[in-house]
Amino acid sequence: MPRTATAAATETLDPAERLGLEELRALQLERLQQSVRHAYEHVDVYRRKLDEAGVHPDDIRSLDDLRRLPFTTKEDLRQSYPFGMFAVPMEDVVRIHASSGTTGRPTVVGYTASDLDHWAEVVARSLRAAGVQRGWKVHNAYGYGLFTGGLGAHAGIERLGCTVIPVSGGQTARQVQLIRDFEPDAILCTPSYLLTIADAFEAQGLDPRETSLKVAVLGAEPWTNEMRRELEARFDIDAVDIYGLSEVMGPGVGNECVETKDGPHIWEDHFLPEVVDPETLEPVADGEMGELVFTSLTKEAFPVLRYRTRDLTRLLPGTGRPTMRRIEKITGRNDDMIILRGVNLFPTQIEEIALEIEHLTPHFVLELVKRGRMDGLVVKIECTPGVKPVIETAAAEVLKARIKERIGTSVDVEVVPSGSLPRSEGKYKRVYDLRAEDSRP
Repeated sequence: MPRTATAAATETLDPAERLGLEELRALQLERLQQSVRHAYEHVDVYRRKLDEAGVHPDDIRSLDDLRRLPFTTKEDLRQSYPFGMFAVPMEDVVRIHASSGTTGRPTVVGYTASDLDHWAEVVARSLRAAGVQRGWKVHNAYGYGLFTGGLGAHAGIERLGCTVIPVSGGQTARQVQLIRDFEPDAILCTPSYLLTIADAFEAQGLDPRETSLKVAVLGAEPWTNEMRRELEARFDIDAVDIYGLSEVMGPGVGNECVETKDGPHIWEDHFLPEVVDPETLEPVADGEMGELVFTSLTKEAFPVLRYRTRDLTRLLPGTGRPTMRRIEKITGRNDDMIILRGVNLFPTQIEEIALEIEHLTPHFVLELVKRGRMDGLVVKIECTPGVKPVIETAAAEVLKARIKERIGTSVDVEVVPSGSLPRSEGKYKRVYDLRAEDSRP
């Protein structure tokens, strides 16, 4: 069992976490009305979209009126590049972050001093829910720079009253050395990068279970409960999910509670969540699966109305924080979905199955290929070091059979040498589309 107690259960909650449901809903409505008006009056894109929808800020009289608002998409942000959706003068913007822009123009977001204050508040709340305690040393291995993870987490660590170790991502051998030398109590990074750090410990003949770490707060990519169990076992820690996205704020939009580990609670005093049917875009009832949508309630520089996250999940009742609803752990996105011969498949489904099979590791990539006129999928995966070839072959056959049984499509499985696949230093790229290359003469 992990060594840490469920400290989050005994830490003092902030006032918003103690609100009753009626108080929370009244606060949400007040802030929703203010946010819609702010967006309408100061962002040309929102004024146009609201006018086209026939909605005026005065029309927002209840939370049910949320569904009357138009959606915001990543394409809206890209078309407004770089600063077209800022709602305050540039002299009031104290920080800018942006996405990598690997699939097109980057999405650019801005923050006022008040925005940064709220961001630090929700990250500190998230860390406390994860079991991080005031006075701890926290190793922050999220990337610093335009990516929101590093600086966003940094401010929350300091706000909670912890000592931040701002390592950033990469230089994995140095990460191992600093964890050994500085003896941090908690670590923040992506789950795939923590797996890389575990591998680096073991490659040096070190046992990750012997570190000082008690809690890992992991996010920025979908990951499964099987990955949680793998990391908890390898490090003897509690591994807890933090949720966020730069368009809505950054890390800290929601977080799992260490005592329940049943999906991130959304901090609903700052972010109003919905789940909609991805096809019809109609809201679905709590408990039903769909696409997660957010409306910001307190952002000044960059308010967002009904932003489509592409994350697939469902809204559930709160547990560790009863008033705040939680989302089911996100294991897939609309834009991560592979459609293979009419079957929908997510990388996390492969991860979930692979981690059940002895000798297989979570190190894998998926290659989409063209076989004549048909699409095919090759799963390239590593086995644990030192496994005999006959055992590798058997494990690959088991994985192939279980994918066919559970997901309903046939794939090829190729075991590759241990350490041959790329290791994550941030968000891990799982899917490579080679179909255009295969179709060349």
